[in-house]
Amino acid sequence: MAVKDIILGLSNSNGPSGAEGSAARLAMELLSDFTPVVRDSLGNVIAELGDLNSSNHILIDAHIDEIGLVVTDIDDDGFLHIAPCGGVDRRVLMGSEVCVMSKSKINGIVCCRPPHLTSGEDLSKVPEFKDMAVDIGYSSEKARELVQIGTRIAMRGRPASLLGSRVTGKALDNRAGAAAVIRMVELLEPKCSRLDCHVTALLSTREEVGHLAAGCAAFAVAPTQAVAVDVGFGAYPDCADEECGKLGAGPMIGFASVLSRAVTKKLTATADEQGIKWQYDVMGGTTGTNADDIAVTAGGIPCGLVSIPERNMHTPVEVVDCDDVESTAQLLAAYIKSGGICQ
Repeated sequence: MAVKDIILGLSNSNGPSGAEGSAARLAMELLSDFTPVVRDSLGNVIAELGDLNSSNHILIDAHIDEIGLVVTDIDDDGFLHIAPCGGVDRRVLMGSEVCVMSKSKINGIVCCRPPHLTSGEDLSKVPEFKDMAVDIGYSSEKARELVQIGTRIAMRGRPASLLGSRVTGKALDNRAGAAAVIRMVELLEPKCSRLDCHVTALLSTREEVGHLAAGCAAFAVAPTQAVAVDVGFGAYPDCADEECGKLGAGPMIGFASVLSRAVTKKLTATADEQGIKWQYDVMGGTTGTNADDIAVTAGGIPCGLVSIPERNMHTPVEVVDCDDVESTAQLLAAYIKSGGICQ
């Protein structure tokens, strides 16, 4: 399956942290074409390949949840009051379309006061979440009948192709990473019976609310090494070059104190051997990704990090380059075929 189709399909699925069902089911459907796949008690999607009896067990993780909102109250006018579910960017929220994930999906709009009714000083302010509400067009009685307190709300994006190999959509953080892992499994599948190692592909939940599930899954499957796949900051006007990666210039390989130097070195060497373009992603301590938790699970797991450059992170219009996603999948597949850090 073309990597662009995987990305756009996953982007079009809803799956805020703790309510990843729609996105997880699509991922399971895609993975099941190549290998058996299950979901654990936290909703993590887990697929296994290769020699399941091998002492060399490589875990590849990408989180599949997305940022979203949660309903905290329904007022007497039928407006839904909200709180963030993950690091939602308030600056782009007002006027956004959303999907209220009740039993029947309900369209909504985050309310936005017209500039005509806003003073000059208030025009420069971004409202707090406590001052925001979602309009679903119903009376309070009907809204309370259809929507329960605690219901998740997903951003409503329109996944689309841009010029060249770039795409836009919501939840590309981290459906782009999930797409890379699914594509990696596809690349390995024809030869998986001849892999000398045990491979677990993990699409984990609840990353956007504190990396809550990947560590649990890593503890359960007990790998001997791991690589986390996420998105990184993509270059945009006036950004610092050392803080961002360029779209179309290949995956960003992480360098950080929490990461295994051996895994990082093997990733860079594999990329060079395969002629895969790659970029540096340097952090002083932790990475802000699932790698931080996987690395310190149980007695410690040597873990690396590969990120896909992305613009407009945590908005409904994130942008990635499909060539970077394909290169990430190719790098992961080559790393696995080499045995990783275990020869």
